[in-house]
Amino acid sequence: MTCRRSAGPRAALVALTLAAGLVLVQGCGRQDSGPTASLTLYCAAGMQPPVEAIAAEYSRRYGVVTQIQYGGSGTLLSSLQIASTGDLYLAADETYLERARDLGLVAEILPVARMRPVIAVAASNPKGIVTIDDLLREDVEVALANPDAASVGKNTKRILTATGHWAALSHHARVFKPTVNDVANDVRLGAVDAGVIWDATANQYDGLDGVHVPEFDAEAMQITIGILRTSEHPTAALKFARYLGGVDAGLPEFEQHGYEPVAGDPWEESPELLVFSGAMLRPGLAGVISAFEEREGVTVNTVYNGCGILVAQMESGATPAAYVSCDTSFMEQVQDRFTTATPLTENDIVILVRKGNPHAVSSLADLARADLQVGLAHPENSALGALTKRMLEGAGLWTAVVDNRKLDAATGDFLVNQIRAGSLDAVVVYRSNAMANPANLDEHLDIVDVDSPGSVAVQPIATALDAKYPLMMRRFQDAVLSGASRDRFLPYGFRWIAETQ
Repeated sequence: MTCRRSAGPRAALVALTLAAGLVLVQGCGRQDSGPTASLTLYCAAGMQPPVEAIAAEYSRRYGVVTQIQYGGSGTLLSSLQIASTGDLYLAADETYLERARDLGLVAEILPVARMRPVIAVAASNPKGIVTIDDLLREDVEVALANPDAASVGKNTKRILTATGHWAALSHHARVFKPTVNDVANDVRLGAVDAGVIWDATANQYDGLDGVHVPEFDAEAMQITIGILRTSEHPTAALKFARYLGGVDAGLPEFEQHGYEPVAGDPWEESPELLVFSGAMLRPGLAGVISAFEEREGVTVNTVYNGCGILVAQMESGATPAAYVSCDTSFMEQVQDRFTTATPLTENDIVILVRKGNPHAVSSLADLARADLQVGLAHPENSALGALTKRMLEGAGLWTAVVDNRKLDAATGDFLVNQIRAGSLDAVVVYRSNAMANPANLDEHLDIVDVDSPGSVAVQPIATALDAKYPLMMRRFQDAVLSGASRDRFLPYGFRWIAETQ
């Protein structure tokens, strides 16, 4: 099978500088510090036609200068290990971005499109090349991309090593080229009879056909773009990457040039997200969300409340893009709306008393004493209340303690405020509720640990199956699971159980 399309690329390995201007990245009133005079994109040479067109349109719409440097994906990665500048790196194969992340060169990675290797031949295939074995014929001269410099070369070597063709073909090849465009040009100019290039590259050259073979058709490569850690304007870089991979922005340009676009996010300059979270997570999560808003240039509207109330709102039609639950039991009630939940942290249920423990409270049983004013969380409106009830029932204390209860609340935060105000003598809360304000334990309150089955809650996170921005929500979840997030949670008494991203 052959594929063909009329289009002619401009010369590769150039730097494109578009009309100068400023970019304003909005989102919760934030933007990069200082004006963004330009962005530098290191781009795989085979992506030049769509990327050049997208950058030009982006410049026209938003006035940002995009300087693009083209080269082989491997060559660019080697250069990035030495360079200390740049904003974006787009490679023809996601393994280069994964390697770049392992090297600490990139932060976020966004998928863009897919493509497959094909055998490039002159129009109408005069040598009748239809299989890999035909490339080994004595009357066929072949050009290949350098496996150490270009993604198509690396993957040609990987695929054909597995099929047993590589040793013979690499010996037979007349020339190795640094980029996929160089191979395509050699075939188009008649310097060789055939070469291995991307199917999308073949679509872009007049006078070339792309011969599909089973060995290559089974191997789709994913084009990805990453935000470099050297970027001085990461929000502006992320905005450009989101535009490049937007289903109604850059991706149609990729499709027009013969690439298979991924299922990307819709483009919006300043997106808004809705996140539901149990109130007990606010001390750790608020800083994570603020940092995510700042970096992504988005607004995150966060609703903190008792998880029972949040679940009821979802069952009544609320559709958050992500949910961080106080306990797995309240995630399970709405799990059918979300991706598989990932455990994030653990938190202990404790008894909180006034400073110095004047009533000598030492166990759950003491909460049934008639001389105590006790506060509990509501068993239906909050995960804390449901877990407290379950824990007391397991100890045979629920009826006695609930009869002594003077107040129930939707959140542990409210209970902490009440005991600090002096209206209660003991409350059952999460450890994080007590540690949310340093003054609580320093000046006003003491913790009495509970040694009882069911005294530990597990907090999971999940993103909505029908999220408007699924790729952005993956990045949001990655941010919540990151080492930086862990460092925000630990000071509030949470135990980190997630596999840090």
